[in-house]
Amino acid sequence: MAKIADLTARSDDQLQEQLGELKREQFNLRFQAATNQLEKPSRVREVRRTIAQIKTLQTQRANGARSNA
Repeated sequence: MAKIADLTARSDDQLQEQLGELKREQFNLRFQAATNQLEKPSRVREVRRTIAQIKTLQTQRANGARSNA
């Protein structure tokens, strides 16, 4: 699971790219869970939480940019 400090150090483009990768992984994990082939069930939770952290960080940055403008 990514630490929040690691995420804040990344640029907006890097966060967007990582978000796309995590969403693809989440999609694949859902299929594995549906077919009972999931090796690490805890990974589903980690991916979901990391996605939420990235989205929260993006929202905070957008609101900060909006208030500065």
